[in-house]
Amino acid sequence: MTLPEQVRAELDRVRHAPLVDFAALEQVRRRFDEEQADALSGYLRAAQSANTLRAYRSDWVGWAAWCEAEGRVALPADPVDVAVYLAVAADATKPDGSPAFGPSTLERKAAAIAAVHAAGGLPSPTRSDVVRLTLRGIRRTRQAQPRRKRPVLLGTLEALLAELPPPGWPTGVARRRDALLLLVGFAGALRRSELAAVALQDVAVDVDPRTHEPLLLVELGVTKTDQTGAQRQRVVLPRGARRPTCPVCAYADWVDVLTAAEPRALLEDEAEPSATHRCHSYRPGPARGPLFPSVSRHGRLGGRSMSDRAVSDVVKRYAARAGLDPALFGGHSLRAGFATQAALGGASDREIMRQGRWTNPRTVHRYIRTANPLEDNAVTRLGL
Repeated sequence: MTLPEQVRAELDRVRHAPLVDFAALEQVRRRFDEEQADALSGYLRAAQSANTLRAYRSDWVGWAAWCEAEGRVALPADPVDVAVYLAVAADATKPDGSPAFGPSTLERKAAAIAAVHAAGGLPSPTRSDVVRLTLRGIRRTRQAQPRRKRPVLLGTLEALLAELPPPGWPTGVARRRDALLLLVGFAGALRRSELAAVALQDVAVDVDPRTHEPLLLVELGVTKTDQTGAQRQRVVLPRGARRPTCPVCAYADWVDVLTAAEPRALLEDEAEPSATHRCHSYRPGPARGPLFPSVSRHGRLGGRSMSDRAVSDVVKRYAARAGLDPALFGGHSLRAGFATQAALGGASDREIMRQGRWTNPRTVHRYIRTANPLEDNAVTRLGL
């Protein structure tokens, strides 16, 4: 690893790995919650998501605990200490020998340290040359391709839907919620955090003015690319050609449960769903609350929305039931699956970017190359 000279010299003095013992972490965590959390939260609330705040909290606690174990000062931090910490973290490994932290995680750790300093009105140590050169050396040494989750294509989506719990009580509650979750995540190209944040009042049933077919309009609040929610991004989900893959029918099925006075009475004698669409005649009434609340194994609905991690767990769970390796799939698999399947269907990058709300064409081009690596490729003209 190419590191500045003063960082290499300091590495010989390091006695503790970045993963310090739990007792030290808990002590620093309590101190952070009591003294620094409010300042950091106020600094980040308008500019970053709740997920970013949670990640920064964890990163800062790890940094401060390491400083305490090493006898260094976490706040205000010496830039050389920050650079040494990042270099030590870059060398840390898991039990299987793989790196404990990727370059992007290390950059996030540096950003967390900078954010806490900024929240306290202190200059950021990460702007110094020694930290920037250390991160550059880490990136050059660790140039492995990022491990992306496998996309859920249409065939895979159908395999996941085939593994839904049986209808009836109490399994029918999770069946209906998860069917809608998978279909909206796939057709809407939603991030897992966006899925978790959708509320009932954000969804409207409308009609395509050209075909008079029903469709869903989903208003998004705060997103990764719109941290303030000012743009009020919206995605549209058309009626599916078949009942099992129709987002509008799945929405009607699930809202029936959410708005029922007694969900058990609704589902107790439920049979296998009909192959006939119900979306043409569905007219929802006013309702509020999370669209995807937590669901217990007894069919009880939670009062809060499921977490973004729970969204990922749903995809993994059905992948495992379908005989697929769950480690290859996650919440991003639905969004990646939309882009890849759309590219396979001949959609242009502009069309894919519009539904997925991508702003960088290079991101979409990666999905298109994955879908058809021979598209616009001169190798097809060699005459072999």
